[in-house]
Amino acid sequence: MYGFTTTLNDTTYDQALARTIEALKAEGFGVLSDIDVQKAMKEKLGADMPPYRILGACNPPLAHQALRAAPDIGLLLPCNVIVREEAPGRVVVGFLDPQIMVNLVGKPEVQVVADAAQQRLRRACESLGGSASQLT
Repeated sequence: MYGFTTTLNDTTYDQALARTIEALKAEGFGVLSDIDVQKAMKEKLGADMPPYRILGACNPPLAHQALRAAPDIGLLLPCNVIVREEAPGRVVVGFLDPQIMVNLVGKPEVQVVADAAQQRLRRACESLGGSASQLT
């Protein structure tokens, strides 16, 4: 498993994006980066696609703890969250599972951070409602 998602129905893309940012904020995450994939594909390739954003979510205390345990873990940070329109009125919000860090780094000190981040991100995901699923 590399992540988990929820699918929101009967909502606009902008509403889903705003709700996602608020859900992250409620769990102590800020958005450090916001990549507009739709815009980049249009500008770089002339390709049209539905709205798609990659949010780089960071919980500073957890990030600090992870960086102290494994300084190069910054290669795996921040926690990525996607918000993508699957169809009009249907938006998928996906969260990278922080346990991926543990699998790649293999340090027990990182396990504690990954567990805390995973709990917070799952709560954010669940707070959005919708239908949840695992990404494998």
